[in-house]
Amino acid sequence: MVVTLIDNVNIMSMDPSQTDNGVLRQTQLWIQDDKILAVGSAGAYSPVPDHRIDAGGKWALPGFIDCHTHLVYGGSRADEFRQRLSGTRYQDIARAGGGIQKTVRDTRTAAPQNLLQHSLRRTRRLVEEGVTTIEVKSGYGLDEQTELTMLNVAEQLGVYLPVTVMRTYLGAHTLPHQYKDNADGYIDFVCNTMIPKIATGEHASAVDVFCETMGFTAAQTERVFQAARSAGLAIKLHAEQLSDSKGAVLAARYQACSVDHIEYLDPNDVPALAEAGCVAVLLPGAFYYLKETQCPPVSALRQHNVPMAVASDHNPGTSPICSLLTCATMACIEFGLTCEEALLGITAYAAQALKLPDKGRLLAGLDADICLWDIEEPADLIYEMNGFRPYCRWVGGRYVD
Repeated sequence: MVVTLIDNVNIMSMDPSQTDNGVLRQTQLWIQDDKILAVGSAGAYSPVPDHRIDAGGKWALPGFIDCHTHLVYGGSRADEFRQRLSGTRYQDIARAGGGIQKTVRDTRTAAPQNLLQHSLRRTRRLVEEGVTTIEVKSGYGLDEQTELTMLNVAEQLGVYLPVTVMRTYLGAHTLPHQYKDNADGYIDFVCNTMIPKIATGEHASAVDVFCETMGFTAAQTERVFQAARSAGLAIKLHAEQLSDSKGAVLAARYQACSVDHIEYLDPNDVPALAEAGCVAVLLPGAFYYLKETQCPPVSALRQHNVPMAVASDHNPGTSPICSLLTCATMACIEFGLTCEEALLGITAYAAQALKLPDKGRLLAGLDADICLWDIEEPADLIYEMNGFRPYCRWVGGRYVD
């Protein structure tokens, strides 16, 4: 048993039940092995700490959680970025064989070591900024071998870097070339071959679908949900990014842990998310890169107390951003979140979106994923874009310099 005492520390625990996100000043934070032992005084127990750290008034926050990423892929789509700057629409690039299909081709031909090398570079940047948990999706293989390779590479990120990795199978990302004009046949493959293999081999804990006019229909999405539920996998959904396809309502019926993007979500559908306990994951990076103008219905989400998470959505085409804090700032500027909402969105609510109840908050008994920041107040992290890195970190109770 190893006990660490962080003394003379300011804490924002990110407890959503507290009006100030759980601010405590000039207090103590106790760590025992991989868990938080106590916030404030340890009380009658008061063990003699093995390590004592004077924080000097610095701020302790939970490690950040990036709950929606596509970090593992091959190739680059910088050429498409230049095309969009010249006025070509994302949908037109995709129809011409670019977009996700280009990344699928590049990922299928990339060596696993190459995928790992480039994914580590991107993930390392997130980790340097205070991210201690990430979700990584597959979806750029669309065949059995490449999808499994992507998920294996994602797992290795947590071996090489101090970060917890949650993996999601996104086989229903787009229609692969070999299933052209046979979308239902591809969904058969996803449901009958891949999902049982994913579940049996524990390659991922969740399944995601791109339900959209240029993705999969609500009926096809529901088939994937049914297969995921039968296999015991959690459900997530790319919903209402480019149009109102009613995917979010469908996801709510299946108690999805999150619906992501939701720029075109009908405010009248928000109560269904609240009733189902779904987290709304906002992805301002894609909104920014695609020059979208339709914002998520943040006011309705607030009104119905739907938790709002914020994620980087790092991907090669529409959000090549390796900074979760930048996306948190974007969520405030583009979508109207407060600094406090944005911080909750990359901690407590991001943990809820991944069904990780022991992460995202600094409370006794939870995981000791902690970042110490040399800032005047937590809002500085949102206000000053790309201005700070953690002074030090603990990941699973282990000190990371």
